[in-house]
Amino acid sequence: MIDKSAVNLKDALAQIKDGSTILIGGFGTAGQPAELIDGLIELGRKDLTIVSNNAGNGEYGLAKLLKAGAVKKIICSFPRQSDSYVFDELYRAGKIELEIVPQGNLACRIQAAGMGLGPIYTPTGFGTLLAEGKPTLSYENKDYILETPIKADFALIKAYKGDRWGNLIYRKSARNFGPIMAMAANVTIAQVSEVVDLGQIDPEVIVTPGIFVQYVVKA
Repeated sequence: MIDKSAVNLKDALAQIKDGSTILIGGFGTAGQPAELIDGLIELGRKDLTIVSNNAGNGEYGLAKLLKAGAVKKIICSFPRQSDSYVFDELYRAGKIELEIVPQGNLACRIQAAGMGLGPIYTPTGFGTLLAEGKPTLSYENKDYILETPIKADFALIKAYKGDRWGNLIYRKSARNFGPIMAMAANVTIAQVSEVVDLGQIDPEVIVTPGIFVQYVVKA
């Protein structure tokens, strides 16, 4: 019997190794899998590459992971906010590497990996510092730059409800990056508020099918 909810949080996270690339869902704190991040901190993993929309808020969740010294590189769209002082201090001290990606490009690069596509062309960033060293293309009188897919070893995402097969639904804006990140990782661990029986989630409203999820953890 397939039961992806049978494992506990620590066991699900234990397979993450030093040096892993991890997609972490969330737009700020909305949809951020804070309990999974706390569990990852407890494991003491190091040299991680993190892909997320921003670089953390205050000392919560993702920022807490950065403060623990677990991250060597972050790929994100919004590294600096009013409360991003943890990232600021690390970056100014040369203790973390940053790759800035426009938010639309970030989503498209993750989605490309999830769909099994190769590099994609996008007009966003053309003619700026973000395009330096990247191939370009002119198509129908518009200029594009080549961006590579972002595929990860793991995705840590947060959903509202899940069943034992890994089918997920989300709550409002907490949906943000979770669905495409689940598609673009070798292993997806989903933190949910509630695990329901099979059939209690209407197939018509399932957002992330269980085929993209390996573990469902109630937190």
